[in-house]
Amino acid sequence: MKYLVFTIAALGVIPFSFLLSQNKYWIKNAFFAMIIAMCLYVRTSINFFSHEDYRGSARGMEVSLIHLMAFSIIGALMFASKFKRWLPDWGYRLYVLYFLLCLPSLSSAENLLISWFEIWKMIMLFFLYVAVYNYLKMSNDLKTVINSLAIFTIINMLVIVWNHVSGIYQPHGVFPHQNSMAMAMHLFGPLFFASYVTHGLGSRMYKLFTLAFICAAAATARSYSRMALALMPIGYGISFLCCVFQQRPRNWILRILPIAAAGILGLALMLPRIIERFEHAPEASGTTRVELALCAWEMIKDEPWRGVGINNWGIKINPPYEYAERAERNTGRGEDFADGIVETVYLLVGAECGIPALLAMLAWFAWYYIKCILLIKRMKNTDWFFIPAGLFGSFTIIAIQSCFEWVYRQQLNLICLVFMFACISYLSETATTQKQDTTPKTNDEEKTALHQTA
Repeated sequence: MKYLVFTIAALGVIPFSFLLSQNKYWIKNAFFAMIIAMCLYVRTSINFFSHEDYRGSARGMEVSLIHLMAFSIIGALMFASKFKRWLPDWGYRLYVLYFLLCLPSLSSAENLLISWFEIWKMIMLFFLYVAVYNYLKMSNDLKTVINSLAIFTIINMLVIVWNHVSGIYQPHGVFPHQNSMAMAMHLFGPLFFASYVTHGLGSRMYKLFTLAFICAAAATARSYSRMALALMPIGYGISFLCCVFQQRPRNWILRILPIAAAGILGLALMLPRIIERFEHAPEASGTTRVELALCAWEMIKDEPWRGVGINNWGIKINPPYEYAERAERNTGRGEDFADGIVETVYLLVGAECGIPALLAMLAWFAWYYIKCILLIKRMKNTDWFFIPAGLFGSFTIIAIQSCFEWVYRQQLNLICLVFMFACISYLSETATTQKQDTTPKTNDEEKTALHQTA
């Protein structure tokens, strides 16, 4: 029944796109629905040719409701002659380069179907990437994007509360794992925190952002992820310093004091659990990370240019391959032994796809990181200044956390990330050519623009 419903929905993408193209307001609602569909990502996703027991970063040809909504928005923009570009800037081009440099790894893959799962995921991600950017270029409606992401953050916290009531020790919200949830909340938390520091509770929109910041910070703390907890002061601290020294907001001390008091109170309530999480963490956890990193290094030495096969780590780390033995990781391995994934996304990409693909991935991320830093100065004294200021802290956390966790490769985390990348691309162009359009529109202005478009 699930596949039947999906097939019917997929066949309806083209007529739905044509319907959306008749009114800009309908496209806006569809975009909002696409972001809300992120909350249902796990429940609405279907894995074709699924291998659920496979220890890899992709376990099937995954398609979810958010992908169908992205295709619908792209189709609507094309029907309305509002679609701009497939590759608008070097950030998108570097992603395509990263994708192309992963393809040579297929020649060394043990299982091509398993590799195709990851290739498929990257293709779906690109279309989502394109949908977000072209929607922003068509509508100049950054407000809807950020508002929707704030609502997504709040809904995730509500699910965490439900998980807590249900007795789950480390709740994961709408994400498949608590570590992936913590990384996503690190992406949004400093962003909305920067909004609070620079704007306070001045309007209904900024009140929503403040609530989203509180939910993101609480969700991160409630995950009890040791790495996420350790990195929280870094990301939020960077965003705070950017806001104070660049924007120089008034009364920022009065805004920080209640948040600091609430944070101290929350920390005091959760401190026993946090201390327990650090003190009673298994020693094997750290040892395993080191051993798997050495295994990845053995794979890189064997195949430095093409890797051992994209998404084939779960095969190559186990017998009959000898990478684990060469790295002196032998834990009584037998035929049914299934080792885990290296807990470093950089080594994972290098081992599976080779050094060229790893460099391309780093360049893709670095391009947006640098663009974000440049926007901090260019968007000074604008209402959207908090976006680059907050994302500077967010991207810093993700870059560091990816050294210790591979969840950066999970689909929902990548979706959250490309939403922010698309916003950076849009702001980079807008700040250069149409700086006056970066300020939020009033409700009357939005209604007038929508009426003119209709």
